[in-house]
Amino acid sequence: MTGRLALLFVLVSAAAGRGQPADQPRVIHVSAERFAFTPSEITVDEGSVVELRLTSDDTDHGFKVHGLGDPNVVIPKRGRGDVRVTIEANEAGTYPFECSHVCGAGHGFMRGVIRVKPRTEARPK
Repeated sequence: MTGRLALLFVLVSAAAGRGQPADQPRVIHVSAERFAFTPSEITVDEGSVVELRLTSDDTDHGFKVHGLGDPNVVIPKRGRGDVRVTIEANEAGTYPFECSHVCGAGHGFMRGVIRVKPRTEARPK
């Protein structure tokens, strides 16, 4: 029985270790398509580093975030790969993002937000 418990512990430990390494950013996949981003609302913790992997399901799109380093990139059209943006969420708040490359009549509707949740302070006991 002890051998079976040890094997179970090894399997559970291996499964638990499959997550993102502590020094790696959290990866969030974002898809752009006329005329929306999916997801259009992203929530992260203050102090975290996040890598957005942006792809398009149709034509070229832009991606600009206001207030978090102001990245502004072009997302290549479907089948041409992705573009990656690293966000350092150092300050709690709501940061809008938008398509910054005119992509058609509904271009102005391609918007979203990144919400940075504040760190919770330890409460005295």
